[in-house]
Amino acid sequence: MQETGRSLRVLITEREIQQRVRELAEAIDRDYPEGILYLVGVLKGAAIFLADLVRAVRRPVRLDFIGISSYGAAKTSSGEVRLTKDLDVSIAGAHVLVVEDIVDTGLTLRYLLRLLSSRQPRSLRVVALLDKRERRVCEVPVDYVGFVIPDQFVVGYGLDYAEDYRGLRDICVLE
Repeated sequence: MQETGRSLRVLITEREIQQRVRELAEAIDRDYPEGILYLVGVLKGAAIFLADLVRAVRRPVRLDFIGISSYGAAKTSSGEVRLTKDLDVSIAGAHVLVVEDIVDTGLTLRYLLRLLSSRQPRSLRVVALLDKRERRVCEVPVDYVGFVIPDQFVVGYGLDYAEDYRGLRDICVLE
């Protein structure tokens, strides 16, 4: 598979992704039977995952987005995290489920959880489509995990390399 001249290898198929999204939604429905639940999508990578997840969850949810950057156009995290878009609503007293595309070093997620925790949500948990545990430099809680993947650079299903490849239906390794 090729797009923009680079070689891609399918790691997780569209079918596997959709099945896992349904399973994650069932677990979320079980764990949050009542109360306001905000799904907070981390832009831009989690947008497609969030869209599929919100349609699979059966309970009422509210949506918001937050923008965090630590990559730029590189294949590895810069280690420097910055807020690029803040929430539009208050999350005080609400259940909050952060929706992440991928957790690798944990630095971005640690920053985000500290920021959101200071806003006094009723609860704060994380669902990540992908978990690249062998890259972790700081421990962070990931309550729901779609797939644990090896330390390879992946694109597709919202994940990008320099803004390319987000529209791929599969998750692919960028060779």
